[in-house]
Parts: sequence; C-alpha cells; structure tokens
Amino acid sequence: MAGHSQFKNIMHRKGAQDAKRAKVFTKIIRELTVSAKTGLPDPVANPRLRAAVQAARAANMPRDTIDRAIKRGAGGEDDTNYEEVRYEGYGPGRVAIIVEALTDNRNRTAPEIRTAFSKNGGALGETNSVAFSFERVGAVHYPANVAEADAMFEAALEAGAGDVESGEDGHEITCAPDDLGMVRDALEAKFGTPEYARLDWKPQTLAPVADEDTAKALMKLLDVLDDNDDVQRVSANFDIPDAIMEKLG
Repeated sequence: MAGHSQFKNIMHRKGAQDAKRAKVFTKIIRELTVSAKTGLPDPVANPRLRAAVQAARAANMPRDTIDRAIKRGAGGEDDTNYEEVRYEGYGPGRVAIIVEALTDNRNRTAPEIRTAFSKNGGALGETNSVAFSFERVGAVHYPANVAEADAMFEAALEAGAGDVESGEDGHEITCAPDDLGMVRDALEAKFGTPEYARLDWKPQTLAPVADEDTAKALMKLLDVLDDNDDVQRVSANFDIPDAIMEKLG
C-alpha cells in the first residue's frame, strides 16, 4: 500500500466507530466555521467552504449541522480565532509526515504534536524539513463505481488534470493547485459531486516500510496525530506491503 491515500483508507475503515465519527464531525465543523468566517457563506462562491461541505456530506453529517456551522461562522457567532499551522517531521522508518492543523492556541497544539512524535518513535522537525518530499497538488476523488478507469482518465485529461490513479478505492485525480476549481467543476458536471476536492500533499518519493514492528509503530503515531482535535489532515509518504497492512487490520 503506497502513496498518500493509504492513511485515508485506514481512517475510512475506522470511520464506522462512533468515537471516531464524533471526532471527524468536530474537525469538519471547525473547517466549515472557519471557511464561512474567512470568505463568503455561499459554497458556490467560496471554494474552501465548498470543499468543507463536500467533506461533511461524505461523512454523512446532517444538513442542519452543516447549516448551523456555516451560520455560526458567517454571522460572527464564533469569536474563536483559529490559525492554520503546519507541522513536519519523521516517523518510524524515516517516513516523512506533514500535519495540518487549525488551532486557537499554538502554545497548546505545538507541544501536543511534539509529544506525539517523540513518544511514538518519531521526531518533529522544522518547517519545510520534509515538505521537499511532497508536491502540493489539487486533488479530486470519486468512488470507483462512478466511471470506468478509461472514462475517468479521458474526462480528467479534458478537464485539465495532470494525473489519474484508479483502483478499488476509487479515482484520485490530481492537478496543479491553481487548476483545482476548473478541474473540479468540469468533472462535477459529468460525474456529479466528488467525495472531496481539496489541496493535498502528494509524495514525490516513498519510504519503504517492510518491517511489521516498524509499520505498527508508524500506524500508532498516525492514529495519535489524527486523534488530536486540532489536526485536520495528516499526510505521509510510507510504502507498506499489503501483507503487513492486512496483519495490522
């Protein structure tokens, strides 16, 4: 299992758990509120808010919950000032990790992230210490049953995308960051609303993790990071054999 989508797949399997579902909702609500506060409250005119709404729908968040979060941000009811912060470091197996967070208190979040790394076989680095291992891209994702691989590839190419990866987990379309809106709109007109359309970090190189104990330690670190309420997204460049992933469940 390689690339930047493997952690997403792990979280998808865990998403059935009630506790994890509640945490996912908390993170999405925060993003909805911040998006509405920093831009227009209309998803059509606010790309960031539109992406947050898509994420909420993909997580089966109730419509009234989505609307309340948007109204709270747009109406100034939430006076919390959130900052977007990026942390970078290495996990077990020298796996490069980027952690994106929305926090109202850097003095709380930074030590928590540092502790998560240090207690789970990793090390937090400086800004840009691992970013060179990734490429900033626009990413659009559709479930596999939306279209055949060839049809999705042709549509994505016409839309201006740079690459398409199709498999059992779906179709991952990537493009230049500035082209995300154009590619998303073109694909949405043909295939409907995607599961998500957002800026993402795509690994340029992969770190092989062939040892089961190392893979287990890495998964624990990623879980701990994702469990932090301030963390919105975790990207990592590990390449773990399918046989080991199956053992880890």
